[in-house]
Amino acid sequence: MSVKSRKAEGADILDMKGPLKLGEPEQEFREKVDELLAAGSKNLAVNLTEVPLIDSSGVGALKYAYTTVNRAGGKCKFFAPSKQVRQILKLVLLDTVFEIYDDESAAMAGFAK
Repeated sequence: MSVKSRKAEGADILDMKGPLKLGEPEQEFREKVDELLAAGSKNLAVNLTEVPLIDSSGVGALKYAYTTVNRAGGKCKFFAPSKQVRQILKLVLLDTVFEIYDDESAAMAGFAK
């Protein structure tokens, strides 16, 4: 798994590639979230386009990002999940908690500029 960040107007975008699962991928994602918050970022948009698979640890990592960013006074949004990832988030009812968008422009539209 690779996690890269880029700046956009109103938020930082995390581009993820590969399965988000127990071990190094999940840990790398959490560390990147912590790093961005420590650097002063408030708003995150997580790009799930290239995440084909997510396990329970990956779900926990997404939940961690969401709650940590909210506690810091920001917003965390997710966009472009694959059909399988969307089904898993729906199964654990996080689709009713997370802000999930179909594409980047829709996710970015809600951040303050």
